[in-house]
Amino acid sequence: MAIAEQRIKVGDLTWFYREAEPMNPSERPPVILLHGIVAQSYSWRGVMAALAKQGLRAIAPDWIGQGFSDKPEPRDFAYTPDAFVTAFSDWLKVLEIERFSLVVQGFASSAGLLYAAEHPDQIERLIILNTPLTRDAKLPWKLKQMSIPLVGDMLTQDPLLVDRTLEGGGPYVVEDADLDVYRRPFLTSSDAGRALLATIKRLNLKETMARLEQGFSDWQPPTLIVWGTEDKWLSVSMAETFAQRLHSVDIAKLEAVGHYAQEDWSEKVSDAMVPFLRRQIL
Repeated sequence: MAIAEQRIKVGDLTWFYREAEPMNPSERPPVILLHGIVAQSYSWRGVMAALAKQGLRAIAPDWIGQGFSDKPEPRDFAYTPDAFVTAFSDWLKVLEIERFSLVVQGFASSAGLLYAAEHPDQIERLIILNTPLTRDAKLPWKLKQMSIPLVGDMLTQDPLLVDRTLEGGGPYVVEDADLDVYRRPFLTSSDAGRALLATIKRLNLKETMARLEQGFSDWQPPTLIVWGTEDKWLSVSMAETFAQRLHSVDIAKLEAVGHYAQEDWSEKVSDAMVPFLRRQIL
């Protein structure tokens, strides 16, 4: 199953995204997959192929400031959760996507959950993988140190930060060929490091978690929480606490899978997601 690499201009920003079109498409809405910090849409390649084989159109963008999307200077793009929500909303409008199933993973994708909370009528189904969900969430040291003055400026210019971060959240070593893709933006331009520094500095995790708590207080769309239990940064108890607030929710705990679940073991993630996405909504 070929996954196409696309670029699209949205206002002043160019988004890079990957898209898997099914050979035998179903009538179900597309599935939008959002990645975490230092990851990319590339992390979803295995899951996207599995979704397309089941007749589901899968689209995964690189967040602005990450991967192969534009990396504007912080004076030109705020890199706050609200800025990402607005940019994501604009991207959806240009692609003319009005209703979709949303999949989120990681600290960057808290913005995706904020969008969902503000636009529940657009969300067919929601899938959450290893994403901060409650006020107990803390930024792990491997990411937090990147926000320290001077230290962060140096760390975020080191392409090897990708290796340390992707492998630091779970039990696996990422293949060199895959790390080459993740490192490439940092080897190409210093813009990648400056954008990462701004993203982490302005993450506003505590405030975002409070907003999610309020925004999901009356959440209705069917939800699946898929959690890699070997996540070194976010515990499964956080997922269980969050699930108690929701009306229609399932939890799938994946053994031997870490924070970047879709990169660690895409087959396990796909096996959990596909039945949920194909299930008839009652």
